[in-house]
Parts: sequence; structure tokens; C-alpha cells
Amino acid sequence: METENIKLGLKENWKQFTLLVIINAFVGGIVGLERSILPEIAEKEFGMAATSAILSFIVVFGIVKAISNYYAGALANKFGRKNLLILGWIFAIPIPFILMYAPNWNWIIGANVLLGINQGLAWSSTVVMKIDLVGEKQRGFAMGLNEFAGYLAVAIVAFLTGWIAGEFGLRPYPFYLGILLMILGLGMSIFLIRDTRGHSLKEEDQNTVGLLKNIFWDTTWKHRNLGSVTQAGLINNLNDGMAWGLFPILLGAKGFSLEQIGIVVAVYPAVWGMGQLVTGKMADKFSKKDMLFYGMLLQALVLLTLVWAENFWHFNVLMALLGWGTAMVYPTFLATIADNTHPRNRAKSIGIFRLWRDMGYAVGAILTGIISDLISIEAAILLVGLLTFISSWIIFFRMKSTHVAPGLFSIKRHS
Repeated sequence: METENIKLGLKENWKQFTLLVIINAFVGGIVGLERSILPEIAEKEFGMAATSAILSFIVVFGIVKAISNYYAGALANKFGRKNLLILGWIFAIPIPFILMYAPNWNWIIGANVLLGINQGLAWSSTVVMKIDLVGEKQRGFAMGLNEFAGYLAVAIVAFLTGWIAGEFGLRPYPFYLGILLMILGLGMSIFLIRDTRGHSLKEEDQNTVGLLKNIFWDTTWKHRNLGSVTQAGLINNLNDGMAWGLFPILLGAKGFSLEQIGIVVAVYPAVWGMGQLVTGKMADKFSKKDMLFYGMLLQALVLLTLVWAENFWHFNVLMALLGWGTAMVYPTFLATIADNTHPRNRAKSIGIFRLWRDMGYAVGAILTGIISDLISIEAAILLVGLLTFISSWIIFFRMKSTHVAPGLFSIKRHS
């Protein structure tokens, strides 16, 4: 492939980069359709009482998305980034219609199989394409923009669906948003996006990172930095799987209205999304190890405090702090993977990281669903907080920084 005329950098590729940011917002919006009202639909329309049964949709979503992430990474070089992006959007076409008209819960589960494939292929493709475009210097900022767009859209659509459900009923009106998102995302991917494989080949000529001996096991655990990031990614999304499934139920049990639940549930991904505009740049400037350690530690402390929250403002403040902790780690995860991999290994390594990270959705939903049914929702939240606390210290003791960068709280300290 001809690479002589290809230039790397955010400024040099800003048009394609901006289009990918917008498309990833549409990808995030598809997830936001379910974020605040699906547990309510399970209880009110399908008469489901057991928390573990209600959370089954997150289990299916997490497993399917995780596997799709892996194949998106494995096939990115062979099949093409743009083709995977388009294929991801094709799987999204039936989702809003199924959510609107599903006659029983099995149809909802089916919609989440499609949602998992859509997210795995489409989101992974936008991540890899942005890393291809920007080159080495601005990866953190690039990932911050990517995840900002995706998770801010999750928050906005979660709020809108909660508000629409409160005004007009749980179905079908909240899901009309999904039809619009699907049409825009698919159309832009087909007609406006160009493949970025050439940019990856261009970087290979300049790269000094060695090839991994065994990409799967090195990314999963053996490589000190990649393994540290992967375990933290799984725990982070275990948190998110719990938040997605349990928080609406917890808030409903405390007497919050659908609109209030929509606001509280939206604060977390909104701060997570918007915060990444700042934390993405921080990941380029400061020690990535520090960013990951303090971000996971903050999440742990918030979750361990959450069980004592009672009123609307308590929950909003804690959700904002949880969002900030997640914002500190999310773009840093991907930037760290990129820093520690050769361009030839990178797409596959990102796919493996995202395999384990999004398996956290399934682990979180199963674990917290069972504990909630056997003990209480509060016990499930405390356990997840403890696991997050342990994860932060694994980063602290195991991870080594590959680039000299100042610590977060002392510009003279290097990790």
C-alpha cells in the first residue's frame, strides 16, 4: 500500500478524525437507549422480579460485545477498518424496532445480542482508526475525544429516554431516537469514512516497540503493563455493568421518579464522557500509571461510600465522582495499550484488551445480580468497591512506565 503521501497527526487528519468522533457518538447513543429504562420495562411490562433475571440482558450484551471486540481486532488488518464499521452498523438496524415492539423478554435478549455485535465492531473500529490517524504524540487526547463523544451520547440518550418515558410511556416513543441514530451512523460510515490501514503501515516505519511473542497472553496478563491495564479494564466495566443494572433498581426502591432516575443515571456517563476531554490530554502529559492508579482508587472509594447515600443530591455528587474516576482511566487504558504495542500487533492487542474489559459487563451483572438476590443491592455494591480497590493496587505494584512523564501530584517524581 502506498504510504508516501500519508501524514500522521490530529491536525493533519482532522476532517476524518472529526467524522469518526461524530460516528462514535451515534454508537454510544445506541447503548444509551437502554441505560435508564430497560430494568423498568422488565418489571412493569414483563413482570420480572429477580434482579439476576433482569440483568440477563447485560450479561448477554457483555459476552457478545467482548467476543465481537476480539474479532474486530483480529480482522481489522485483513478485512479493513471501514468494512468492520459498516458491518457493525448493519447489525444495529433491527435494534430500536425490537425494543419498541418486543412481545416478551427473549426478544429483548435478542436485541442485546445485536447490540453487543454493533458495539464491538463499530466502537472498536473507531478506536483503531483514530489511533491510526494521530500517531504517537496525541493518543491520550485522541482517545479522550473518542470516549467523550461515545459516553456523552450515552448520557444524553439515557436522560432523553428517561424523560420521554416519564412523559409518554415506556414504549415505543423513547426508542424512536434509535432509528435516527442508526440511519445517521450507517450513512456516514458508508459515504464519508475512508479506511486508515495506510496510516498504520506508515507508523510501522517509525516505530521502535518490539513485536509481542504471544499477543493474547501478553495482553491478558504476562506483559506487566498490558496485563495491568487489562485487569483494570475488566474491573472498571464490572463497575459499569453493576451501575447499568442495579442503580435504576436501587433508585426506584428509594422512591425516585423515572425522570429523577434518568438524571442520576445520566450524570455518571456525562461526567465520564466530558471529563475525558481533560483526562485524555492529561494521559499524554502525566504518568499513565498515576492516572490509572488514582482513577481506579477514586472509583473504589465512591462505591464504598455509595451505600450510605440517601437523597437525590447525594447520588448526583457520588455519580459525578464515579464518572471522573472512570474518565481518568478510560482513555488512558487505550493510550497505554497503543504505547506498549507495535503497530502490527496493535489492533489485535486492543481487541484482546476490549475482550476482557467488556467481559466485565457480564461478570458484573452475574455477580451483582446473584448477590443482590441472596443478600442485598448494598452488599453487591460494597463487593464491587472492594474489587476495584484491589485492582488499583495491582496497578501500583505491577505496572512500569515506558515513557518518562511527571507524576500527577509532583512534577519532580517519575514512575
